[in-house]
Amino acid sequence: MPRYVVLEHTGAPNDPKGRHLDLLLEDGESCRTWRLDELPELNGAAQDATPLPPHRLIWLERESAAVSGGRGWASRVVAGSYAGQLPTHETATVNVTLSGMDALGLPKAIQLTIEGGACRFLRIP
Repeated sequence: MPRYVVLEHTGAPNDPKGRHLDLLLEDGESCRTWRLDELPELNGAAQDATPLPPHRLIWLERESAAVSGGRGWASRVVAGSYAGQLPTHETATVNVTLSGMDALGLPKAIQLTIEGGACRFLRIP
């Protein structure tokens, strides 16, 4: 199964808040990545999800490390695997099931939807 990770990224020079989250979904030789201000609440309002350039697969393994080019520090928040297919077009709607979210007090598996620049976590019926 493909993997995912949520990283807390601090000290990025282009981040006015000084902290954001990076959501990475394994996609072949790299990871599709989105910047989130916060994790969405389960079945709550959508959060902004800003697409970022693909990230290297090594970030799926790291617990904590400096970001290259003096762009801050990234630390793992949660990681696991996901089920479902990523769409071939990068702006198409993403619907996958994330496993391992129980580490954050959420159900073990939840539905992740990214559509139109917004991210939601939904309970699986």
